[in-house]
Amino acid sequence: MLRDLRPIVVYSDKILNRLSVLMTIGGIAIFPYVILREKYRDGKTKHWVNANKKTINHESIHFQQALELGVIPFYLLYVLEWMFKVPFYGAEAYYQISFEKEAYENEKNLDYLNSRVRYNWVFRIFS
Repeated sequence: MLRDLRPIVVYSDKILNRLSVLMTIGGIAIFPYVILREKYRDGKTKHWVNANKKTINHESIHFQQALELGVIPFYLLYVLEWMFKVPFYGAEAYYQISFEKEAYENEKNLDYLNSRVRYNWVFRIFS
């Protein structure tokens, strides 16, 4: 079942530094990978262990969104929605993208992907 699929997790500051053009990226979903900062993997404290789980969950939500839409349509819609919202929200447009809203709202719920309703991000487009 698609719900059971998970991304391949890679830790690489080098890749993320190259991708960080407009803002510093802590993690990114580039299907079928989730690329995270090395501090998440190497964290020895409870804070970094929890941050690692939360960030992987957030990016795994994007992985599921890409699976349900198809990879290319997902990224096209993501960019189009951001471009549409920039004039209204400016620098905050990223946080207004429906895909990000779903991921941020549920990143701390590590069981979310097990019960997630397909296309749940649609309800957040105009909210």
